Amino acid sequence: MKKILLLTLAVASMMSLHAQNETGKLDMKTIHKIMSTFKNSSTDRALQNAITHNDIKKLAKDRSNEGKVNHYFNYRVKTKATTNQKSSGRCWLFTSLNTLRPIVTEKYHLPNFEFSENYNFFWDQFEKANLFMEIALSTAKEPMDSRMVNWLFHNPIGDGGQWATFNDLVKKYGLVPASAMPETYQSNHTAMMSRLLRRKLREDGLVLRKMIADKASKKEITSRKIAMLSKVYRILVLNLGEPPQEFTWQYKDKDGNISQPKKYTPQSFFKEVVGVNVDNYVMFMNDPTRPYYKLYNVEYDRNLVEGGNWEYINLPNDTIKKFAIKSILGNEAMYLSCDVGKQFDLKDGFLDTKLYDYNDLFGVHFGMDKAQRIKTFDSGSTHGMALTGVNLLPDGKPDKWLIENSWGADKGNHGFLTATDDWFDNYMFRLVINKKYISPNVLKILKSKAVLLPPWDPVFAPEE
Repeated sequence: MKKILLLTLAVASMMSLHAQNETGKLDMKTIHKIMSTFKNSSTDRALQNAITHNDIKKLAKDRSNEGKVNHYFNYRVKTKATTNQKSSGRCWLFTSLNTLRPIVTEKYHLPNFEFSENYNFFWDQFEKANLFMEIALSTAKEPMDSRMVNWLFHNPIGDGGQWATFNDLVKKYGLVPASAMPETYQSNHTAMMSRLLRRKLREDGLVLRKMIADKASKKEITSRKIAMLSKVYRILVLNLGEPPQEFTWQYKDKDGNISQPKKYTPQSFFKEVVGVNVDNYVMFMNDPTRPYYKLYNVEYDRNLVEGGNWEYINLPNDTIKKFAIKSILGNEAMYLSCDVGKQFDLKDGFLDTKLYDYNDLFGVHFGMDKAQRIKTFDSGSTHGMALTGVNLLPDGKPDKWLIENSWGADKGNHGFLTATDDWFDNYMFRLVINKKYISPNVLKILKSKAVLLPPWDPVFAPEE
């Protein structure tokens, strides 16, 4: 009787699915009806000729908006020359270091200064490899097709990240000037190295899972993991060079005065030369799909086993912007991440929601708001940059924001971008601000219990 009932249910389900497919299929009558909506008028033919032979963005660029936004700012952080991450996904690292560079240039009166991105990238990759192995061990009893294990082996390592990963790196490994560990071809072109690391880690992950299945001792597993990490270290050294344990730094200030050479460790350099507490910074997010004024924590989104997960407070844009203005007036740059590819003119360095009018070009309305774009995977944070300026109107409200990019001085406006306030509202996702500029009632949220979110949530993809 039970078998007959199950068979009946299966047949009913198949019939229902077939009926749905029949209802939703496109017959030729419907297709011809849809085809008739394209009138092929002289206007349509002119548009078709233009669009089929030209770049869509160039055709959609709104002529009536040109010249209405400029690159002038009445408040900006004192910054120097921009940096260049080249063909790598290290924007998060360049951005984090760029927020600290003004501290060093002001303190030592330098014409310019750059940290070694390569140094911190080395340890980021090494720590991420260790984290992958530990998660592989902790999930070894789960099937390979479980959501967590599937996510883990799909994303064993990458060159992306965000402020929280930088925070933990700096506290453990310190910082060094660019001269102590210069860039290499591979640090500037990370794709192939990352591919090989992913391949090796996936192989190692399978071995570790088998050791758990075979009930290997903790000592055997630890020994094997250390041997695996030694191979990772070798790959990193051959690609990036060996990170210094000690180095000598000497500088020339903007008045031509040359300092005496001095020896540092990366940790002592960070403590003496930079001298900031990175734990005094708070990450904010504007995600209208989730409740505001709450603390969130993203599981496994870190690079150190002992490090903290990515944690942030979700706030309305207007509240975040009030804190951001205070930081700029205090001459402190901020870590910003956004959906940089939307309404973006790279050549002239503008981010403006009125740049491109796709509605008029195609005669089709594109009408999703920020929350709808997030929910449907149409928008999310893709790039990290430094927020360094704001233009305030007489009523104290901002009309545009100055952003320091890390794509070199030949991109945008000498390496900088100007974002209108409306673009900021629509495509800014995260901002990291010093606690001293944040109101006490918002700081209290840090003491609340965080809502734990899964690592595969598309809103939390690492900035590249």
